[in-house]
Amino acid sequence: MHDVQIEPLLERLSRRHFIPGAQLAVHRGGITRAVEFGVQHTDGPPMTRAARVPVGSVSKTFTAALAMILVSDGDLDLDEPLTEYVPAAASLSDRLTARHLLSHTGGLPSDSDEVTASTLSKHVAECFRRADPLHEPGDGFSYSNIGYSATGHLIEVVTGMSWWEAMSSVLLRPLGVAAHFVVAPDGPQDAVPGHAVNPDRHRVVPVHQSLTLVDAPAGAIAASAIDLVRLGRMLAGDGPRLVADAELREMRTPAEGAEPFGMADAWGLGVALFEGGWFGHDGTGDGTSCHLRVHSESGTVVALTTNGSTGFAMWRELARELGVGDYDGCRELGERLTSTPPDCMGRFYNGDTEYSVMPGENTPLRLAVDGEPFAELTLYDGLLFRMRDVGTGDTTQTGRFLRGSPGRGIGWLQVGGRLARRAA
Repeated sequence: MHDVQIEPLLERLSRRHFIPGAQLAVHRGGITRAVEFGVQHTDGPPMTRAARVPVGSVSKTFTAALAMILVSDGDLDLDEPLTEYVPAAASLSDRLTARHLLSHTGGLPSDSDEVTASTLSKHVAECFRRADPLHEPGDGFSYSNIGYSATGHLIEVVTGMSWWEAMSSVLLRPLGVAAHFVVAPDGPQDAVPGHAVNPDRHRVVPVHQSLTLVDAPAGAIAASAIDLVRLGRMLAGDGPRLVADAELREMRTPAEGAEPFGMADAWGLGVALFEGGWFGHDGTGDGTSCHLRVHSESGTVVALTTNGSTGFAMWRELARELGVGDYDGCRELGERLTSTPPDCMGRFYNGDTEYSVMPGENTPLRLAVDGEPFAELTLYDGLLFRMRDVGTGDTTQTGRFLRGSPGRGIGWLQVGGRLARRAA
């Protein structure tokens, strides 16, 4: 990691990306440095060190760490069929395990459009009953919020507590982190609001969090950058010994069958893996973007929280300037294709979500998600593609088409780590 002055760096990048407020914490050489910039909301108080920002999917790493505490204590077996704990899993597969849920290799769709249940147990049962599996457990990677709702319910079964109670008492309190949740059974708790940012128009608008109770294990935690550093230090083996060393190593070991193209270089249990020995997670709430990176060999931890929707682009720059491990799918792109295979076009499904690929105007192909324009696609060798986001113009994201088997037609689309299968 590079030696840089983090305070002017945070201010410069926040201003460039029109971020209202941000926190940056870096733990290195046994010392934690933390700086803040801006305001909690456009007409509100300044961003403080203790302010808690909705961290989105970084919550999955908290949920995974909680599950691994139970594994360390002998209360949960990663490879026991999930049906032993959650009978409703029998409607899906008797091969599904907690390891599959934590590594996104269970074949579960990402989300459910029809959420009618108000408890994790009923929601998970409904999802398992309605799910059209993308593949057999262990045979591929597809990022799944449903899988983490199921992990949250599994934690409830094993502990006899709600996910919120178990998270607070088993993980957060021992870490020295005050529990704050975007959504909870007794109502939402105070958190920094997110903001929709339009850089071209210099427009910044506050937005509300829309997370439901049943999605809580996948994205409900609100935390400061200092809080994220505490979690990262524990995962690096520095801090409270809540997870045994063997389980910590297992978390950062590449999971079998996990190919998270478009998201990370590999995937462990609850964490993405990056080149150079880095691991962590990224998360977006409504108008927030937060990031955690850990380097266990050196004990370095870097955490960024932002309350602006352009925070992901800001993180990319910050990671480069700090020399922190991050994913760059563009480095895998080879020669640009001069012709477009006709079987790229069509409709692909991940659960209830429809991905439509059609001829483009400025590029060979365009992608719509549930009928809404999403990105323009430029094709490269190996059926990889670079996406140009129609809303932001960002061109750093990549995806790919996959054939069912060698010599056969395209049967799959992978975007943002999510698999979508061609409609029959």
